[in-house]
Amino acid sequence: NDELVGLLGAERSELDLPRGFAQPLAMMMCGLHGAGKTTSSGKLARLLAAEDRKPLLVGADVYRPAAMDQLETLAKQLDLPCFLMRGEKDVNKIADAAMAKAKEDGIDVVIFDTAGRLQIDKPLVQELVRLRDRVEPREILLVLDAATGQEAVSVATHFDEALGITGAILTKLDGDARGGAALSFREVTGKPIKFAGIGEKLEDFEPFHPDRMASRILGMGDVVSLVEKAAEAVDEEAARKLEERMKKGQFTLEDFLQQLRQLKKLGPLEGIIDMLPGAGNAVKGADLAKGEKEFRQMEAMICSMTPAERQNPTILNARRRRRIAAGSGTTVAALNSMLKRFGQMQQMMKKMGKFQKMMTKMSGGMGAMPGMDKLLGR
Repeated sequence: NDELVGLLGAERSELDLPRGFAQPLAMMMCGLHGAGKTTSSGKLARLLAAEDRKPLLVGADVYRPAAMDQLETLAKQLDLPCFLMRGEKDVNKIADAAMAKAKEDGIDVVIFDTAGRLQIDKPLVQELVRLRDRVEPREILLVLDAATGQEAVSVATHFDEALGITGAILTKLDGDARGGAALSFREVTGKPIKFAGIGEKLEDFEPFHPDRMASRILGMGDVVSLVEKAAEAVDEEAARKLEERMKKGQFTLEDFLQQLRQLKKLGPLEGIIDMLPGAGNAVKGADLAKGEKEFRQMEAMICSMTPAERQNPTILNARRRRRIAAGSGTTVAALNSMLKRFGQMQQMMKKMGKFQKMMTKMSGGMGAMPGMDKLLGR
């Protein structure tokens, strides 16, 4: 494990974006088509905004209008500024205008989403070099698809020789890829991997920790990242209130819906299981996609219910059940199965609540007995 950590970079590498500069700091995102460059630009902007930075997304792909549309959509979803000059073919003119706008608006980090290619060619390299020389970026990040494996060696070599990249973002690490691209990139360039994309959602993006990646590659899990994800996803006050309701046996379908949504925030099921030590091998061959589908179906079913139905599912007669099944795109049989499982869960929680009350009463009467406090966890 230690040797693998060393190969991956030993420790996390931070972005070189110091605060307090009079001028906005530029970043360039580069890579081939399909690597996830535009999406990664949005995810990175979200991460910077969460750290009280003021990022500006700039569409610098003058060949693919869809890239600008995608960047604009991402910016709207994130409620972050986006700079576009549709129809302008000179990247340097876009860069000048974007940097001027950033300074005017008090932006401190400008992220340039540059043009990609199906393969590296001379015109692309020349354009990227001109942009680099124009904006003098603090960071030039190569976006690499983790599934490319050894092909990452060729891509990384070409981009590093042409631009002098400062690091990489490894995308699609939620798939079958186990980090071969990470090892290849690090070995060939000597540059750090700074971030990892672990899913399709904007929040599925995290700093790259070599020690944690090494553990995942070796099937040892990554409990630290899982705990961090859970802390971000869970509302502590809401969790406390839910715990109280569960103790009283008041767990409703509305509560269940909130639990499903919090689980979704943790990312793809495959990614969660991958973080549990040994769990990857334990569920090898399991149809995790089916599990994801069932979660989505359960959410759709509950969303198709009225507030009264969520609070009291016993009022669900045949007509109501047909309506819910039609509204959620499922079947009455699937709805009945979900309600049966929910009922069993409810009964279990009621029993747990009663047991806890009983133990509390017992502990009150046995406080004087030696060792009883310790036995009851007091």
